[in-house]
Parts: sequence; C-alpha cells; structure tokens
Amino acid sequence: MIRDAHISTGSGMGSVSEPRYSIGIARREDLAHLPAIELAAARLLAGHAPASVLAEVTSAAELELARLDGHLWVARADDRAVGFAHVKVLAPRVAHLHELDVHPDHGRRGLGRRLVTAVCDWAARAQFHAVTLCTFRDVPWNRPFYETLGFQVVPNDALSSALAAVVDDETRRGLDPDRRVVMRRVLSEWKAS
Repeated sequence: MIRDAHISTGSGMGSVSEPRYSIGIARREDLAHLPAIELAAARLLAGHAPASVLAEVTSAAELELARLDGHLWVARADDRAVGFAHVKVLAPRVAHLHELDVHPDHGRRGLGRRLVTAVCDWAARAQFHAVTLCTFRDVPWNRPFYETLGFQVVPNDALSSALAAVVDDETRRGLDPDRRVVMRRVLSEWKAS
C-alpha cells in the first residue's frame, strides 16, 4: 500500500489517562488489527488519493510473510496494535518503507516517528545503506515529516529500477505521480539506538 497516516511528533509517553505506548516487532496476534488501522488512516488522505486506493488493505498473507521476515513493526497502546511500519527489500542493501500507518485515534503522539526510527535503526544495524519510501508531495504530514527525519527527495531521473517499478505500480493503481515523491535516507550517519 502507499499510505502515510496521521504522523506526528511528540513523546508518546502517556500520563495517567493516556495509554502506554510501545514499539516492537509484530506478533501474530497483532495482524488481525492492521487492516482496520490501514482503513482508518486512509480516511485522512481523502481527496489526496482515489477512493479505490484508500480502500485497499494489505493481505493477511503478505503481512504474515513480513512478520516472519522481521520486516513488520507495530506501535501498541496498552499492548494492542494501533500503528505499523511495513518494510520490503526491493534492492540489495536498501530497505523500502512500503507502508506506515497510525490509527488517527492515536495520532500526534510521536508513534509515526518512533516507527520510522525503529525501521532506520534496524536497517543501520543490518548494514543497509539506505531506507527509501514513496509519499505524498503536498500533504503536510507526509514529505515534510520525513524531511525532519533526514529523508531527501530522489529526483525521478535518479530512481533505481526497483523504485521506478514502485512508482509505475502506484500510477497504474490510480495515484497521480505528480503528487507523489520518492525519498531516501542514507544511513551512513544514522546512529542506531
């Protein structure tokens, strides 16, 4: 999928009335919650993407494979999944952040930032050279958010064949390539926590 949900900054550490948030590798029991998170996050992108794209959810089989490969991280509120990051390896030594979603009820608590950080930490420890992603150019909580994490726009003429294929697939599914942007975070200076 392509969505970048309601991503925000903040500590994510709750007070007495807030849930306790944590980030970790997905567990089997988390998977059942992810389609609802995808659909809820998609509502925030109404008007930016076709309804058909916003109604897509990742298949259970694809999520299970990502979980087994260690390429699926989950944000939990009181041990229940409320967001996730799904990574694919499209090219050697480059991890692609395929999807990032946070349920809007848990937005603006830094969960998107923590999920991206977890992905970049993993990629750096695994000696990946970069993390890439595709996002909306003109949605305030998309490209500008990733820029705060060190991601930079990749010019169209500098796309790898794997990233060009991702853009082509998005276009085929109805996304306007002029409203999308490919970004990359080089990990040579990333300090994994």
